[in-house]
Parts: sequence; C-alpha cells; structure tokens
Amino acid sequence: MFNSLSLKVIIFGFIFTFFSSFGQSFFLGLFNSSIREALSITHGQFGSIYASATLLSSFLLIWVGKKIDDINIFKFAFYVTLLLSFSCFFFSKISSIVFLFIAVFLMRFSGQGLMSHTATTTIARYFTKSRGRALSIGWFGLSSAEFILPVFIVYLLTITAWQNIWISISILALIFLPLASFFLIKKLDFDAREQTDNDSEIKEIKQWKRTEVLKDYRFYIVCLNMLAMPWIATGVFVYQSFITEAKEWGSFVIAQSFMVYSILSVVTLLGSGFLIDKFTSRKLLIFMNIPLMISTLVLFYFNNPITSFIFLGLIGISNGLANVLGSSTWAEIYGVKFIGSIKALTTALMVFSTAFGTALFGFLIDKDFSIEQIALVSFIYIFISLILLFFVRNKLNPQYI
Repeated sequence: MFNSLSLKVIIFGFIFTFFSSFGQSFFLGLFNSSIREALSITHGQFGSIYASATLLSSFLLIWVGKKIDDINIFKFAFYVTLLLSFSCFFFSKISSIVFLFIAVFLMRFSGQGLMSHTATTTIARYFTKSRGRALSIGWFGLSSAEFILPVFIVYLLTITAWQNIWISISILALIFLPLASFFLIKKLDFDAREQTDNDSEIKEIKQWKRTEVLKDYRFYIVCLNMLAMPWIATGVFVYQSFITEAKEWGSFVIAQSFMVYSILSVVTLLGSGFLIDKFTSRKLLIFMNIPLMISTLVLFYFNNPITSFIFLGLIGISNGLANVLGSSTWAEIYGVKFIGSIKALTTALMVFSTAFGTALFGFLIDKDFSIEQIALVSFIYIFISLILLFFVRNKLNPQYI
C-alpha cells in the first residue's frame, strides 16, 4: 500500500503526533490538581492562565506555522523538537503564576501547536490518493498516547514528584526526536511525492492562498464545526477533576475511561482514513460532531460511573474523525501548494478554541454553573454549527482551473 519513503513519512507523523500529546489538554489536565495545590489557585484562576497562555500561542502559531512552506522540513522539525524539549524542562520549574503562564504557553505552542502542525502538514503535502489513510495512521500516534499516558501518569504521580516526570520527558524528546527526524525525513522531497493515476486532475485544482481562503464564507462554516471538538474536549480534559467530583466518578474511573476514549478514537481514525479516500472528507464532515453532541446529552442526563466510559467513548469517536478531517478537508477544498500557511491558520484557530473552551468552562464553574448546564451550552453550539454545515454541504467541492 505504501512504499518505503511513504512509510517513513507516516512513521514521522506518528512520532510527532505522539509527542504532541505533552502539550495537549488531556495530558496537561493530569497535573491540574498538583499545580493548583502547589500555587494555591482556584479552578477559575488556573483556567484563565491556561486560556490566556493558549491564546498567545495561537497568535504566534499563525506566523511561525506558515514558515513550514519556506523552510526545509527537516530543519523545521529539528527546531520544533528543541523547543519542545526546552518547554518540558521549563514546565518542571513552575513555582509561580508567571512561570505557570510561560510554561503553559511554551507547551501549547510547541506541543499542541507546532508538533501536530509539522506532522499533519508533512503528510497532507506528501500524499494525494492515500492522504486519508496516511493521516489516520499518523494521528494514531496521538491516540496511542491518549490510551497509554493517563493511567501511566496517574500511577507515576503516586510514586514521584510531578516535576521529575517533566524532566524525564524533556530528556527523552531531546535525544529521540532529532534522531527520528534525521533518519525519517532528512532527504524528503515534496516534488517526488506520492504519485497517483489522477495527478493531472489534482494539478488542475485551484491552489488557494491564505488571503483568498479568508474571503471564502465556506471556510468559516467549516471552522465552526472543526472547532467544536477542540474547545469542548479541552474543557472536559482540563476540568476532568471538576467533572469527576460533580459526578462522583473517582480519579481512576476517569483515567480508565480515557482508555475507552483512545480505543474508539483509534478505531474511528483507521476506519475514517479508508472512508475519506473512498468518499472524500467533504461528504464525511457532516457526521463528525454527531457523537460529540450525543456525549453532551449523556453528561447532562446521567450520573452513574459507567456513563463515564460512554461519555468519553463518544468523544473519542468524534476525535478520531476530527483528527483526520481537520487536515484532509482543507487540502481537498483549497489544494496543497499553500497548505502550510492554511494549516497554520486553522491550527492557530484550533489552539484559540481550546483557550476559549478553557476560559469558558472556568468562568462558568466559578459562576456556580453545574456540569449539566455546561453540557447544555456545548450541545447548543454543536447543534447550531451542524445546521449551518447542512445548508452548505453540497458547496464544498474544490474549484478547477
């Protein structure tokens, strides 16, 4: 199915999405209680710091992320890995609110932002016919991390200080990631990307510049749907301790539920890759947030610990779809020539939405909103965005020249 170079690109994507997990909300949320206790801050204060730091990283990502179109991909990946390693080390030194802000900014920028941006842009640009499958396998790295790390970190926190965990991650990233990049993509040439039987047709698709994309109304409607998963899931992950307390689920129940989340995310990832290559991302987009919408109803109506597995499982299904569709949809509609700058924008918006979700959840929690009321707010957003997408679903075809 893939030649040796294609496999190297996919493995590169897998590794980078796995290591992006250290800047993802599900991972950082595992240290929420430890950090709040160390700094004596509330849920709302933590959320405000987290959101503002994430917001800053999203603005910077718009500018830095587009450089991937201009710089050799190996050099770009090398710089990103060094930044990630430094960011992890700095996170271990949190001792004040100022340090917390800087540490969260660095992790969100380097981990959630640049690591995932580097992985998905490289795969989306190299692959054409097999883009869906390649992206689904590449994103499997993050799903693997979501399956392995929560229970593992909860265990480590019982035997060592949280600072030691971050120092270990920093050393691992510094040693492993540059070597992996060297052996996998040092000689990667995008001019020799995957060839297909339809190359002539692909080359005739209009290659949109970012300035043109910003004038296209379809972009904003698709974004409304793309951003539902990041802001809602981030709120859930960052405030998992609040949800656990409100529902009386227990910390290990929520950690074990993440395994269900990861399994269903992986299954959906792998299945969606084949479906995208067969039916296109544009046709699957309407189904992406339906499981997420159902999960908000589960959170609204049920309290039994078993519903924790159903709740996170449904989020996992939407996450599996969103990870692949979030990269392949833009390439299908707008072409791949300027995909780096377009993806930098959409990744920045995704990061921004996670800041919004964190701030909104924290604000509502401090205003004594129940988790059921927060779930209802999330449901309304998803429902409205789906209605808008339904009316433009047949207008998402690429333009040909």
